[in-house]
Amino acid sequence: MTPASEIQIGRRGADANSAEADAARVRERCRTLGITWHDKAPEVDPQLISLLEPDVAVRVRTVPLKIERGRLVVAMFNPLDVTAADEVATIVKMPVTRTGVEAGAFAELMRRSYGTTAARIAESLAGTTEQAKGESENNVDAIEAADVHRMAEQPTLINLVNLLILEAIQIRASDVHVEPFESIVKIKYRVDGVLIEQPSPPKHLQAALIGRIKIMAMMNIAERYIPQDGHITLRFEGRKVDLRVSTVPTIYGESVVMRILDKNNLPLDLASLGMNEAHRATMDRLIDKPHGLILVTGPTGSGKTTTLYAALTQLYDPRLKILTIEDPVEYELAGVNQIPVNPKRGLTFAIGLRAMLRQDPDVILVGEIRDNETVDIAIRSALTGHLILSTLHTNDAISSIGRLTDMGAEPFLVASVLEGLLAQRLGRRLCAKCRQRTSLTDDMRSRLSQEEEALFVDGPWKPVGCDDCRNSGYRSRVGFFELLKINPRLRAGISKGLSMSDLKPLVGAEFLTMRQDGMSKAQNGMTTIDEVLRATQDVDEIGA
Repeated sequence: MTPASEIQIGRRGADANSAEADAARVRERCRTLGITWHDKAPEVDPQLISLLEPDVAVRVRTVPLKIERGRLVVAMFNPLDVTAADEVATIVKMPVTRTGVEAGAFAELMRRSYGTTAARIAESLAGTTEQAKGESENNVDAIEAADVHRMAEQPTLINLVNLLILEAIQIRASDVHVEPFESIVKIKYRVDGVLIEQPSPPKHLQAALIGRIKIMAMMNIAERYIPQDGHITLRFEGRKVDLRVSTVPTIYGESVVMRILDKNNLPLDLASLGMNEAHRATMDRLIDKPHGLILVTGPTGSGKTTTLYAALTQLYDPRLKILTIEDPVEYELAGVNQIPVNPKRGLTFAIGLRAMLRQDPDVILVGEIRDNETVDIAIRSALTGHLILSTLHTNDAISSIGRLTDMGAEPFLVASVLEGLLAQRLGRRLCAKCRQRTSLTDDMRSRLSQEEEALFVDGPWKPVGCDDCRNSGYRSRVGFFELLKINPRLRAGISKGLSMSDLKPLVGAEFLTMRQDGMSKAQNGMTTIDEVLRATQDVDEIGA
């Protein structure tokens, strides 16, 4: 029996895995067997979509197309999956003819056919009696835990929650928000850093909807007045996806946020993150050092951990012992020993870091330097021959020096171990298929310096919208970076305890601020001027 903390919304088998690993081989095998193959999404008879329940269609990755000579013709992600075809035949009670569809076209076909099923299911669940509606709308807190459990186990509600999660994964959302208000429950997906509101389920489903999520996350559904944290593991199209679930009580019920950790969407190389060639070359030299301290800084959600994971992936060598301590471990990295912080059991960053030093490590990643004790151990670890990578919450790169001394680090020790400081922000990346040139507006000109305005003599780029980017004009995100390599003049200034304003002139002429890096990317069509200004508006320009 599948545990409550794991849901199955993808098919995983030998054939499916081989299809994903070698699509060309599967396509050739289909042609050998006489199975029709579509390079583009075929036409669908809309009356046949209801033959398969949405969660079944997604699980077996099959879409009914038409009925031909008493047989149901279906489009399949992997037509060699005979088990899936047999399951469909049993459900629809007629023989099945398999056809194959190219992966991208199949994703579009599935989205068109079942992409709005969460909204449809919510609509169907709305057709309950007015009495039940009134009772649950006005007395959410009065519903007994046993009743919530019973409602949360209804098959249609299970489908609704599964499909909310599925749709979020399909559109590359990073978070799913369930927000209760007085007369409505709002569902929002965060895509490329922006919240997008979805059709709202009926208010009277609130208790059951949140209860179902809590059951899946192994939370206490009877406790509704304190924050809770949970975890869901699911299978989607043959890969593991983790969800971190958080609930907090509000005046109208519990607010739920599910953070989606999908390694398939994690760019594990610095070029994919948007780091330019000069920054990558400098970063390569920094992480190749045998010892020292390298810090990545920025606010929450600026991609610091992803950058560190990319650096570790690049750094990985079987001859090196690499350890991480994180809160929590977001993604599992092959060949790296990862330790989750657990304060309830006494495992803090400082205690874990001390223990890790007895494990004979070469490279250590500390998820975040938060306090005096952790910064002291991290600096002493770097002094004793370890390469330490970690994060800080500061606005720009050079402010990290002051932050370390504020936490009690001696300036001469900071100067001895610090090798590099990387600050970053994230902006939305323009869809390469539909972006267009435009002209500078008066508002844009008023916000740009003369040097920046000169970058856009051919005009800036703007979002348009197409099927590839779901008409948003953007597809994924790109980093804006400033990388400060500690040079001898800076090291001497840090050791003397100079202020930030006195250190800024020592950074060197080759230094680029985040805003400068972002404007260069806007000039090249990777993003827009508005995205750069939005992401970097809280950063002081060095030398200003």
